Amino acid sequence: MKFGIDRLLADPDLRKPLAGKRVALLAHPASVTADLTHSLDALVACGDMKISAAFGPQHGLRGDLQDNMMESPDFTDPTYGIPVFSLYGEVRRPTGQSMGTFDTILIDLQDVGCRIYTFVTTLLYVLEAAAEHGKAVWVLDRPNPAGRPIEGLTLLPGWESFVGAGPMPMRHGLTLGELGHWFIEHFKLDVDYRVIAMEGWEPDAAPGHGWPAERVWINPSPNAANINMARAYAGTVMLEGTNLSEGRGTTRSLELFGAPDIDARAVIAEMRRIAPEWLTGCTLRDIWFEPTFHKHAKTLCNGVFIHAEGGAYDHAAFRPWRLQALGFKAIRALYPDYDLWRDFPYEYEFDKLAIDVINGGPGLRTWVDDAGAVPADLDAATLPNEAAWADARRAHLLY
Repeated sequence: MKFGIDRLLADPDLRKPLAGKRVALLAHPASVTADLTHSLDALVACGDMKISAAFGPQHGLRGDLQDNMMESPDFTDPTYGIPVFSLYGEVRRPTGQSMGTFDTILIDLQDVGCRIYTFVTTLLYVLEAAAEHGKAVWVLDRPNPAGRPIEGLTLLPGWESFVGAGPMPMRHGLTLGELGHWFIEHFKLDVDYRVIAMEGWEPDAAPGHGWPAERVWINPSPNAANINMARAYAGTVMLEGTNLSEGRGTTRSLELFGAPDIDARAVIAEMRRIAPEWLTGCTLRDIWFEPTFHKHAKTLCNGVFIHAEGGAYDHAAFRPWRLQALGFKAIRALYPDYDLWRDFPYEYEFDKLAIDVINGGPGLRTWVDDAGAVPADLDAATLPNEAAWADARRAHLLY
């Protein structure tokens, strides 16, 4: 199969509309070709287009910064002498100055299929700026490694943020190219938009269920280490809004949760008691770990590792958002006074709890904290949202 970047490089006819144009590239460390050449190097070497600027999303064009709200500066690329503009620094939306450096921008970002992953919002911001300044946007499409499943509550009006670009559920099941089409329709944008689609992508095919086995995985952000993380992320990202460790400071971030003051075996048992049907499709394993930095640094933690891999993995059955919600519910049941929700500025939102920003509203937290709320209550709120999104996205599926 071929990703969008590989098709663009292989087919001169696809590149013809770029002749004589100033071309910018929005990319990160996972923006590589099939032979692992970085897309910026490959496009410059192509020789028949003028690369006039580059842009980097959160964590940077080179992937140099680790945590949330760690900003990257603008700089001049030392190899090609072109300006590199940060979209996660002094600004998160392209400025008029940066928009003046190109006619067409190519977006080649590896996403992980989750609304909160900030590349989704960066795509919207670029589309809006392009519509304002009369620029063209091309998405060089890449797989959604979490595949097509949909899960989570829809972001509520008024809860838009840098981790919530629009009314979609946590696990959206689209590629960035497809999301661009949805953004244009939903926000009624007048923009010259094109997707260089993949060739041969089969999102439902085993064993990858979204990620092709022949392609090397490269971290699109520092803690996105593998496919297991991408599959679990729609649930484990919620840990960023809690005082539980998500594994930052270990080698398996966002694949586990834990703390020094929980009993992981008891938590797993309570999860099974409350909603065994939400644990299907994966394997949970109790572990011990000691983060080298971040939450609970240099403190031994007991935790739960989520294995969305191996012989027990069932792609259609695995529901990471519900699984992590269930983990919170089990901890709340076992430790009613546990200081679960972390109150701190999260992705430039200063007056809302991070867990609510992450979920695009308070519904998940309210369900966890209500001792009388049962799994059916969360399903009653979530299932209609998921069904509505399945209808809304259908017209935009390219594969």
